[in-house]
Amino acid sequence: MTAAMMTFPLNTSDILRSAALRYPKQSIVSALPGGQRHQYGYLDLLHRTSQLANRLSAEGVEQGARLATLAVNHYRHLELYYGISGMGAVVHTLNARLFSEQLSYIINHAEDTWVFVDPEFLPMLEAVADEIPSVQRFILLCDEAEMPASSSLKLECYETLLADQPTEFSWPRLSSDTPCGLCYTSGTTGNPKGVLYEQGSTVLHAMMSGSSQYLDFNEWSVAMPVVPMYHVCAWGVPFSAPMYGAKLVLPGAGLDGESLQQLIEDEQVNQAFAVPTIWLNLHNYLQSSGKGIDSLKMVGVGGAASPRALVQTYDKLYQVYWMGIWGMTETSPLATAAVKTPEMANMTPEQRYELQSSAGRPMFGVEIEIFDETGRPLPHDGVTRGNLRCRGPWILAQYYRGEGADKFVDGWFETGDVAVINAEGYLRVVDRSKDVIKSGGEWISSVELENAALHDEAVNEACVIGATHPKWDERPIMLVTVKPGKLLDEARLRDTLQQKVAKWWLPDAIIQVEDLPHTGTGKLRKVELRQSYKDYLLAK
Repeated sequence: MTAAMMTFPLNTSDILRSAALRYPKQSIVSALPGGQRHQYGYLDLLHRTSQLANRLSAEGVEQGARLATLAVNHYRHLELYYGISGMGAVVHTLNARLFSEQLSYIINHAEDTWVFVDPEFLPMLEAVADEIPSVQRFILLCDEAEMPASSSLKLECYETLLADQPTEFSWPRLSSDTPCGLCYTSGTTGNPKGVLYEQGSTVLHAMMSGSSQYLDFNEWSVAMPVVPMYHVCAWGVPFSAPMYGAKLVLPGAGLDGESLQQLIEDEQVNQAFAVPTIWLNLHNYLQSSGKGIDSLKMVGVGGAASPRALVQTYDKLYQVYWMGIWGMTETSPLATAAVKTPEMANMTPEQRYELQSSAGRPMFGVEIEIFDETGRPLPHDGVTRGNLRCRGPWILAQYYRGEGADKFVDGWFETGDVAVINAEGYLRVVDRSKDVIKSGGEWISSVELENAALHDEAVNEACVIGATHPKWDERPIMLVTVKPGKLLDEARLRDTLQQKVAKWWLPDAIIQVEDLPHTGTGKLRKVELRQSYKDYLLAK
């Protein structure tokens, strides 16, 4: 029997061309340095992206070539997403919070040939210029008038690169398995590993993640990805929002509470996406300033477990629906979400908060399962904990250059998370396998202890790590930062914890610190904290 349907692979360029046709005047707003704003529409985006693609083609950039970006969220970075991937090359987003050793390692591992860089990140490249021999071109993302007077690098101006190029481009029809994006894991336990995204997987992810099963974008949406565009393509929002005609608000480097509140208010943002730390900082600013976020209706929160106390705060104080989500660099990244459902209207607030603080249920195309140490599937009873695995059409089958083969088991990807799944399919990640504390042969969840601490009125942020113990192997210790104007009462905090977790879970020490270290994506740097405090209990 012959096939009845056309073989018609979908590409990232199809998203852009469709957005320009269907929503030509829909706005893309970018916050720029110095308080400036840039605004244009999807048709403008197509024209400038076509200019970029024409220039790259004229310069001999071949399909499969890796071109890197070192930039925050703004319209030029968005043009690079579509221009590089659409003409068949690979856009490699570099994390602007990397140490210099990691930056040079990743550039060399990817063999990047061009780097497009924001002016504020230029010193990072200048510091490693002698260590990245594959890079042939350095393009500064700015106007000609903003080019620096001197640099140790031979720089080119992005706007000059686009000038005089045609605003139409003959986009190639690329096969579904053509690579289009490259992002590296955080590398907290070794060198970062590359995840190579494909044209087909990226479009499928955008179709499903932008649908009502997940982010629910449409022409009424005003979407603000606060999560950086260098972190897993800003959770895919730069692809899913244009596909469904949403207005895009790109916050640039202004991720502090004051900048975000102003942008939300000015642009009437109604959906925004970031890690919990961002929403904690915004809440602190709103409380100190007395300002509001009236237009905001939903925040999608991933990258770390959703603290139940913040879920409740955003509901009661701001009437914002907090949607817990889960995903990884390896899952493109969105996989599960606690989408608002009709059933929630009949729940008590506490029942609803329980679901919102979970990672939700998988969207169509994603399968999740928990296994014991022998590889046996475990029951979905909301209690039994197991090693989380996943699979699907936008979940990687292998790392770039074939590394990390031990992470792939019987057609599943081993996530490294410890999780429970309830009878309704809701996922709750209780810890990373490397962060679980083993005390006397029993497991203690650092995440659950951290979330419990946030119910104390003085605690701003908490981090729980395992410290060496002479009798119990490991015992938990808790590091906390305190809200401005508040005093930590350890006895009260311990009482709060005991109401939420088993008594034997209580930390052996509670230590107040000025601040806690975070990765570029907002996660706590537990590796270095464990190293610093591993002998804390032995020294007492």
